[in-house]
Amino acid sequence: MSLLRSRRHQNVVRYFIVTVGVVLLLGGLGGLKFAQIKSLIAYGEAAAAAGPPPEVVGTQEAKQETWENRLFSVGTISAARGVTVSNDAAGVVTAIKFQSGQSVHRGQVLVELDSRVERAELAALQAQASLARVSAKRARSLFKEDAVPRAQLDNAESARRSATANAASLQAQIDRKIVRAPFDGRLGIRLINLGQYLNPGTAITDLQSSDANYVDFTLPQQQLAPLAVGMVVRINEGLPGPHAQATIAAIDPTLDPVTRSGRVRAALGKMDGLSPGMFVNVSVVLPERRKVTLVGATSLVHASFGDSLFSVEDRKDDKGTIVAGPDGKPAKVARQQFVKTGEARGDFVEITEGVQPGQEIVAQGAFKLRNGAPVMINNSVHVEPLLAPHPENR
Repeated sequence: MSLLRSRRHQNVVRYFIVTVGVVLLLGGLGGLKFAQIKSLIAYGEAAAAAGPPPEVVGTQEAKQETWENRLFSVGTISAARGVTVSNDAAGVVTAIKFQSGQSVHRGQVLVELDSRVERAELAALQAQASLARVSAKRARSLFKEDAVPRAQLDNAESARRSATANAASLQAQIDRKIVRAPFDGRLGIRLINLGQYLNPGTAITDLQSSDANYVDFTLPQQQLAPLAVGMVVRINEGLPGPHAQATIAAIDPTLDPVTRSGRVRAALGKMDGLSPGMFVNVSVVLPERRKVTLVGATSLVHASFGDSLFSVEDRKDDKGTIVAGPDGKPAKVARQQFVKTGEARGDFVEITEGVQPGQEIVAQGAFKLRNGAPVMINNSVHVEPLLAPHPENR
């Protein structure tokens, strides 16, 4: 009986020890978890007080420069002289003496048409003219000696002039069957073939003068007043392709009744790379200049409610005191400013309202900012905007 009681007592003690151990273990785990949660709460409160981490951005100062006033348009290159070469008389092509794209000189033979019949008739007329000249000469000699009457001399002279005129007329018809270049220039693509019958006015090829070019463009009526002959016109400035400079040669005094715009022609001179019919961007340089505030195009943030950019300022607390960053220097924040933009040239955009020269503007990374966001400036990798950028073609 005493042995049974002893075993029961041992079991109770054992269960009590296990229960106490489990309670102590759970209490320790609970205390550890509580400490972790308390630490996380404290960290979250500290992070909330400190705000979001700063965004790394690149900056540059808004600059002020003097720009030329310019008028912009799209023009067309035209040759000083350009024609479609065609034949004057009908006939079969017997000789083609040019190649497509060839440079030719004024008077150079391009095409010959069949003129064998006319040349045979010309030989007969030239023989008649030769005989008429001999007869007229003999009549003049006889008339001086009073051997023939005046009427016979007049008939001989008339026959001579008539025969000469007939031969010249037929020679002119033969010349009409030879097509020549009317001026120096470059030919286009050949449009005829050997043995082809050509009606009068059939297009043979195009001929464009190679000594000078023009650029024709239009401007709206409100922009025509400051124009004058001799003003500088720049071609494709700041854009890929051939660049050139021209001067205004003529201003059409009449306006298009539909578009209310006027035509302007600028003398370009000979320029490699610019062909008649080519579209080009033109800018007319006006004599007035103006001061402009410029920022890089990457600084602008475009949205449906307007364009804006971010300026960089010192961070201040509620009392207006500058807050220091971890490095001891003033902490920086981004302030969103809505702006009005003007003309864009190259990588620069004119700001007409909203920014003053000298302000520090976010140039790289503006797309990831919000108003009042903390920022950290890193200008180690800086892309300098250019007025006439020429990126590599890869």
